[in-house]
Amino acid sequence: MTINLIAVGKLKEDYLRSACAEYIKRLSRYCTFELHELDECRLGDSPSEKEILSALKKEGEQIRRFAKGFVIPLCIEGKQLTSPELSSEISDAAVSGHSTITFIIGSSFGLDDGIKAIGDLRLSMSPMTFPHQLARVMLLEQIYRSFQIAAGGKYHK
Repeated sequence: MTINLIAVGKLKEDYLRSACAEYIKRLSRYCTFELHELDECRLGDSPSEKEILSALKKEGEQIRRFAKGFVIPLCIEGKQLTSPELSSEISDAAVSGHSTITFIIGSSFGLDDGIKAIGDLRLSMSPMTFPHQLARVMLLEQIYRSFQIAAGGKYHK
């Protein structure tokens, strides 16, 4: 199985890069991991709705180049799952013949509606708002936890 993570924006803080690297290392026992960090469209301090939509569309075009397999965009209106439920979704996707699962984290303005539309499962981590860089660490931890649950590991307990 391949886990493909598409993230708009780059991690700036060393401690976040270190945390991501640790989970990617742990995931290597269970899957191949691919990371695609895409450039975020730069907008001014007070962008108009039209400017935001244009930026999201451009980011969406970049995202489409790397989205494959079972696609899971993260968005506020997505479904909230428990860790065991996410583990089941990943396992079910694999059993259904998907050798790749793609998770997508958008920019601070979210994701283009076209990207949300190609999702097989829209996922929300919480009704709370998190920095996108921290969301990446949290998602990687949950993906690792999902594999541990599926394998009957002790990490989840």
